[in-house]
Amino acid sequence: MLEYLRIRNLALIEDMELDFSPGMNVLTGETGAGKSFVLKALGFLLGDKLSAEMVRPGAERAQVEALFTLDGQDMVLRRELLAESGRSRFYVNDALRSQESLRELRARLVTHTSQHDQQMLLQPAFQARLMEGVFPRPELLAERDALLAQLQQVSAQRKALSEKQASLADRRDLLEMQQQEIDKVSPEEGEEEHLEELRARARSLAHQRKNYEDALLLLHGEDGPGLLDMLGQFERLIHSMSREDDTLTPEADAVAALRQQLAHLGNRLRRPPLPDEEMDMDDVEERLFALAQLKRRLRRTLPEILALRGEIEENLSFLDACSLDMSRLAKEETALAERLSAVVGRIRPMRRAAATDFAHALESQLRDLGFSEQVRVIPDFMPHELWPGVTDDRARILWAPNPGQPPQPLDRIASGGELSRFLLALTSVRQDAESAIYIFDEVDAGVGGLTLNKLAEKLNALAEQRQMLLITHWPQLAARARKHFHIRKVVHGDATFTLCAPLDGPARHAELARMAGGGPQGEAVARSLES
Repeated sequence: MLEYLRIRNLALIEDMELDFSPGMNVLTGETGAGKSFVLKALGFLLGDKLSAEMVRPGAERAQVEALFTLDGQDMVLRRELLAESGRSRFYVNDALRSQESLRELRARLVTHTSQHDQQMLLQPAFQARLMEGVFPRPELLAERDALLAQLQQVSAQRKALSEKQASLADRRDLLEMQQQEIDKVSPEEGEEEHLEELRARARSLAHQRKNYEDALLLLHGEDGPGLLDMLGQFERLIHSMSREDDTLTPEADAVAALRQQLAHLGNRLRRPPLPDEEMDMDDVEERLFALAQLKRRLRRTLPEILALRGEIEENLSFLDACSLDMSRLAKEETALAERLSAVVGRIRPMRRAAATDFAHALESQLRDLGFSEQVRVIPDFMPHELWPGVTDDRARILWAPNPGQPPQPLDRIASGGELSRFLLALTSVRQDAESAIYIFDEVDAGVGGLTLNKLAEKLNALAEQRQMLLITHWPQLAARARKHFHIRKVVHGDATFTLCAPLDGPARHAELARMAGGGPQGEAVARSLES
């Protein structure tokens, strides 16, 4: 049950509060006053989308809040719409919840019937879903849907395998040729970098050995005296000079020490550095050339070639094993199709029986709503290939509202008033959640005269079972409400507001008279309805 609804800063509504009662609650007012928008706000609270433009100008956010009683417990729902981003936030008992959580709640809280639902009623797909909704074994429908989903998945796998097989089969010669090219060279991961490093080290070592040789030539000379010979001559001369000039003795000793140090260095230069490992540079260069040729032929880097080798091996293995996988999937598909056929075979007669009972219940409700005693509702079943080789039924509704008429689809012969009553009859027999509130948005459209009284009696009977929110332009319906709200639009300055007020006593009498046309005739109708 909906106890309380508050709407703030939504479109023309600045701040509106409604306290509802059990039974029938009616919203009335002039066309365009904003009656349906109250229901739109409730729909937004329960998951419908609204754009940021619906936030009242000047406000940061719009907010809709309601107090429901569900299973004996109070539950406060609140949803906010942000003007800046158009995003919304949903709260249950002040705890932030996801929009997904609204789906289950909505079905338990409201059953909404509007002129939009009338148009949906004309669609064969919607009629088929109605027939599914009255099926007595929903677990069979769930099993059917699950099997169909598995079949679609297996079929998609087979199609993907077949397409890949066809694509690779066309490329098999190329793949095998590429594999032979790669196997001929047999590159290894990191091999090219290792060979480049060996070549760089060999070049560095050769350069060092050349330097050692050049240094030895400088020390010992080649065609003439070397540095050591000249330094020996210089040493003998400076020693001779120091015997006559003892101040040169330290320098003579330094020259002798230098000659000895250079002689020691010469011994070291005769042992140039050796490679860490025996390297055949011809082999290295030959291997690097082979790798370069492979890269040029395949137009890939070495890491890409190594990846290609793995891809080729995988693809060739796939081609070899594909026939086995295709055979396995074909058997799996056949088995699933057989199971689906068996389930559908159980569903079809049960669906036809349930649809017939449903049609009879609809006929009874339609008679209560002023249709002929001979009104007929006929479920029409058309074969529908659910899967190749598996035929199911797709149901639609035919009806004959008057004697002598052949059964026809609803969209062929149903007027707006007939659709309104048909929808009401449908609501009466559908198996919705027992706690759901009936919401009727102008379900009386196109109805008048004596038929209107039948409609009022049916709505009144439904309101005895559950709480109801009803938008109507008919005083005959509004007069039966336990609580009557009047919606009106007013202008203050340059701003427009939608207001709502509960009516009682003289105010309610005045509204009923207005709805009846006003004047003495309207007054008379209002008094007759209140008596």
